[in-house]
Amino acid sequence: MTVFKTIAELKSIGRLSKHDRLVNGLINSIDRGILKIGDMLPSVNSMVKELGYARKTIVKAYAELKERGIVISKNRLGYYIANTDTQQEAKVALILYAFHTFQEEFYNTFRKSLGDNVKLDIFFHHNNIQVFESILESIKSSYAFYVIAPIVKNKPKVRKLLSPIPANKLLLVDRYLKLDSEFSYTVQRFRKPMYQALVSLEDTLKNFNKYILLYKKNADYPKGILNAFEAFFEERNLEILIRPRYEAGSLEKGAVYFTINDTDLWKILKDCKVQNIALGKEVGILSQNENIIKEIISGGITTFSTDFKAMASKASDFVKNKQQMHDIISSKLVRRASL
Repeated sequence: MTVFKTIAELKSIGRLSKHDRLVNGLINSIDRGILKIGDMLPSVNSMVKELGYARKTIVKAYAELKERGIVISKNRLGYYIANTDTQQEAKVALILYAFHTFQEEFYNTFRKSLGDNVKLDIFFHHNNIQVFESILESIKSSYAFYVIAPIVKNKPKVRKLLSPIPANKLLLVDRYLKLDSEFSYTVQRFRKPMYQALVSLEDTLKNFNKYILLYKKNADYPKGILNAFEAFFEERNLEILIRPRYEAGSLEKGAVYFTINDTDLWKILKDCKVQNIALGKEVGILSQNENIIKEIISGGITTFSTDFKAMASKASDFVKNKQQMHDIISSKLVRRASL
């Protein structure tokens, strides 16, 4: 039995298109052991000659198998079998900032929602444009879908790097970035929701006399958070102190600390314990991004967070349903003892 015969035997199934005959015939060839890992597929010209199909039909079938991770292409050398797991439906590339707690929650939900028949590869760019470029270059044209938390600094270059990805294969998550093509996204907003959260905390904030936002301007922190704080405090003629980090041992009574980086949060909580300072009364804390530790530690930390599980579920819907989406995931304030 040859590859050509395996494809030809499907001709009797009238409901199958030529594209489906090609894809299913090649898969059958793999399942029967006719094609093994490393074997070269017949060239496009050979397929045209043997089967009489149009070149574009054959190229499209090979492209589908490539997207599913079954086939790889080598420049000018042809197509080769890379994976004999023919039940695998698609390869998905997930590119995140880093494996923070909230992004781990996103990943776990996304992975579970996709199911076992999807191969998911994860990459981290650490908000480094060179790393981001290197990742995209190394994985271009290798995946059926690209789910990406984009870098939002140096926007022109990031747009250029993302532009080769077809819009129907690209989903932006977490941060919104305007692109030229019609693309999909499931993201959070920062400025307006954070401003509204501060308004709801206004009466409590009046119990304190100093307000400190721990915000690194050269990091991957959302600019919308900074804008929300500046607007809220300026409108009320209050001073907001912006510091890049919390220095251990610098805890000030009467201050409210707004933390984005959890390392800052742990240092503050340690100083509260060491100095026997009452959290929520002598010092206040509002922390970005919810997780189970913040729910139980030190009587509970007040958080402002997006539902990353909902975002991950939306992302899996994009992959499974292949439908365009434009979703804004809502954020919420969870009040606990720290503020």
